[in-house]
Amino acid sequence: MGRVAAIRFTGLYVPVVAAFLLAFLRPRLKRIFPAALLGFVWTLPSLLAVHMLNLHFGWWQFNGQGGLFRQMPVDLYLGWAVLWGILPILTFHEIGITWVAGVFFGIDVILMPECSPVVVLSRRWLIGELAALALVLVPAQLLARWTLNDTHLKERAVLQVLASSGIFLFLIPEVIFTLRPGHAWTALLSEPTWLRNLELQAVILLGVAGVSAVQEFAQRGRGTPIPYDPPKHLVISGLYRYISNPMQLSCALVMTAWGCMLRNSWLAAAGIMSFLYSLGLAAWDEGEDMKVRFGKPWEEYRNNVHAWRPRLTPWHVPDRPPARLYVAETCGPCSELRRWFESRGATALDIVAAEDHPTQDLQRITYDPMDGTDVEEGVCAFARGLEHINLGWAFAGACLRLPGISHLSQILLDGSGLGPRLIPRRSSKTPSASPACRYSMDASR
Repeated sequence: MGRVAAIRFTGLYVPVVAAFLLAFLRPRLKRIFPAALLGFVWTLPSLLAVHMLNLHFGWWQFNGQGGLFRQMPVDLYLGWAVLWGILPILTFHEIGITWVAGVFFGIDVILMPECSPVVVLSRRWLIGELAALALVLVPAQLLARWTLNDTHLKERAVLQVLASSGIFLFLIPEVIFTLRPGHAWTALLSEPTWLRNLELQAVILLGVAGVSAVQEFAQRGRGTPIPYDPPKHLVISGLYRYISNPMQLSCALVMTAWGCMLRNSWLAAAGIMSFLYSLGLAAWDEGEDMKVRFGKPWEEYRNNVHAWRPRLTPWHVPDRPPARLYVAETCGPCSELRRWFESRGATALDIVAAEDHPTQDLQRITYDPMDGTDVEEGVCAFARGLEHINLGWAFAGACLRLPGISHLSQILLDGSGLGPRLIPRRSSKTPSASPACRYSMDASR
């Protein structure tokens, strides 16, 4: 019993103490805290997922009494998360990720057999070790490094979405199931297939606003939802034209709906509590921070766009030039698309002939936000145009712009004959906007 206690004590406190010492003794880097935090956040649900795979394949077995989480000692679980999520970025952030994986693989090869009888290894345990490296250590350190160096913005935003989904939809339910015996995934798995699929689709739709908001942060704001890695520019595009808290609202609704699907009142209550937290402390803290960082533009935005009550029509900064949607006049389907937008009175959107683009020949329908951020083409440009019509069409556009959906839609359109074609410019004259859209923009002011 003494050896078991010593191993469990060492497995938790050695990584934790080492992390604290490294954090305080080594030279402090500007973004090291959010980097280490995100590495740790990734390891929590991914380690649990690897353990669930282990329960199926039998790579290793934990022996212990008390303090167990899905048959795994909680202290070893937390120590493992610190060891793989925090220590590598504090210690080896300057060497290649392959070397880091090799170092920690070597550490486990030496230490794992010495953890008997707490950890009993099977002959296939190295397969589980490699699976853990691929699913836990490497993604955690990529996320941490990209955050530390402020690179790969889109990729780290994707990993943040996956980590958040793992925390809210997998880890928190597992914790609740452990604390409240008798609750499990059986309520979801025992439902008729048609009902389960319908409920899952509803949860996915509720989550679209949150994922789209993260995408907007990365694309337009040049940042992420993490407080220590925030957007560098005020984000007032996409669904943010209609509501200022799409991410928090989406998270609260998804958690509540997930609890209802699992027939678990505690999980549903967690969604309600997240809403109350966002409504109170988070709203106050965020409001103060946004005032400091963005000043008057933020105050003007919040005076026109509410936190929890969405607008039906989009808001646009009055003194900012409207966005431009370049649509070819010499293309029949494109002309129909132009008339479709004009008939719906898009707000703050000028429909301009692609032939009149001021600097280049275009190949696809193109959206220029006119705010210094990147232009978008094809399906994404069309989806951007939708956000200028009303809340319903903006939500459809948010769905269409999601990674994967936009790429697949573009492939299908290209395969059906609506692919790129060169549209030569007529001249270098100033683009002419559609009168209908110009009128709708002016009227919205």
